[in-house]
Amino acid sequence: MKKNSETKQKKKFELPHIFVLLSAIILVCAIATWLLPAGEFERAVNEAGTEVVVPGTYHTVESSPVGLFDSIKAIYNGMLNGADVIFFVFIAYAAIGLIISTGAFNGLVAGLLKVLKGKTRAVIIPIFILVLGCASSTIGVFEEAFPFIPIFVGIAIALGYDAVVGLAIVALGTGLGYSGAVMNPFTVGMAQSIAGLPQMSGIPFRLVCHLTMIVVASAFTIRYALKVQADPAKSLVHGDSFDHLTMNPEEIEKHPFGIREKLVLGVLAAGIAVIVWGTKMKGWYFEDLSGVFLIMGIISSLIMGWGPNIIAKKVARSFADSGQAVTSMPIMAPLADLCGISRQVAVLAFQFGDGLSNIIWPTAMTPIMCGIAGVKMDKWWKFIVPLFLILLVTQGVLIAIATCIW
Repeated sequence: MKKNSETKQKKKFELPHIFVLLSAIILVCAIATWLLPAGEFERAVNEAGTEVVVPGTYHTVESSPVGLFDSIKAIYNGMLNGADVIFFVFIAYAAIGLIISTGAFNGLVAGLLKVLKGKTRAVIIPIFILVLGCASSTIGVFEEAFPFIPIFVGIAIALGYDAVVGLAIVALGTGLGYSGAVMNPFTVGMAQSIAGLPQMSGIPFRLVCHLTMIVVASAFTIRYALKVQADPAKSLVHGDSFDHLTMNPEEIEKHPFGIREKLVLGVLAAGIAVIVWGTKMKGWYFEDLSGVFLIMGIISSLIMGWGPNIIAKKVARSFADSGQAVTSMPIMAPLADLCGISRQVAVLAFQFGDGLSNIIWPTAMTPIMCGIAGVKMDKWWKFIVPLFLILLVTQGVLIAIATCIW
C-alpha cells in the first residue's frame, strides 16, 4: 500500500497572510533588542515642517530589551498610535467597495465597447488600459477588476488577437494604475501620511509618470497584438484552447449602463473633485477625507436602491482587507532622509515597485490573473518580462527626474 504522502497532492507554497508577516516582524524586532546594541539618529524639523532623520548623527543609547509580553502589548499600542491611518483605510475601502459593487465600471466598459464598435480595433488597448488605470490610480481598484479578465480575453480573441492581449489590458491597467497612482488612498495616501507629506501632493508629476508608463505599455502591447493578428502562429499561446472564454463582443455590450450606473460614476467624479479641492485649498486630512468617501459610498448605494442591511453587509465585507504601504514606508522614509533624497521620491519609488510587482511576481496576483485568463504563467512571463525591463528603465528615468525637481 502506498504511503499517504504519495497519494496526496503536495501543498503549494502560499505566501503568509499579512497579519502573520506583521507578527513575524514584531517578533524579529523584539529578539533584535536582546542581540543588537541600541542606537538612534537625531531628528530635526525641516523647512516643510516634517521631522526627518539627520544623517551622520547615529549614536548608541542604553539598551531596553523587549520581552514577550511587551511585544504582545505593542500590537495594541501600535493600533492606538496608528488609529487615524487604520480607520481611514477601513472607511475609504468600505466606501469604494460600495461604489465598485454597483457595477458602474462594468457598465462603463460595455458603453465604451458600443462606442468603439467598427473603429480601429487596436485602439481598445490603450483606451481600456487608461480606463482601468484611472480607476486604480484614484480609488485603488485592483482585485475588483479581475472579473474583466475573461471579458477582455474573449474580446481580444474575437478581434483577432489572443488571450495574452486580453490579460495584458487588465493587468497593465491595474498594475500601472498603482505604479502611477495620483491619489490612491491605499498606496499614495498611506505612504504620504507615514512619510509626513501633505496629502495629494505631487499630483502633476505622478500624472506624468502614469501617462508615460501607459504609453510605453500600450505601444508594446499593440505591437504584439498586431503581430499576432498578422500571423496567429506567433502568438505565445498558439495551440492552447480558449473555447470556454471565446465570446461575441455583442454579448458584453448588453451589460446595463443605465441612468443609475451613470449617476454613480457622476458621484465618483464629483467626489474626486471635492477631495482634490479640499486637500489643496482647505488642507483636509483623514477626518475630512473619510467623510467624503463615506458620503460617496452611501449616495451611490442609495442610487442603486439598496436598503440599510445590504449596505451594512457590503461594508462589513470590505473591512476584511489591508494595505501594504503601512509596512513599507516606515522603512523607506527614514532611508530617504539618510540618502539625502526627498520623501516624495521615496513614496514614488514605493508605488513604482508595488504596482509592477503585483503583475509579475509569482507570490503576488500573477497566478490568480493567469488562472482566470487560462494563460500559463511561463507564457505570460515571456510577454511581461521584456515589458517589465522596459518599464523598469522608464521608471529609473522618471525617478532621476523626480530627484532633480523634488
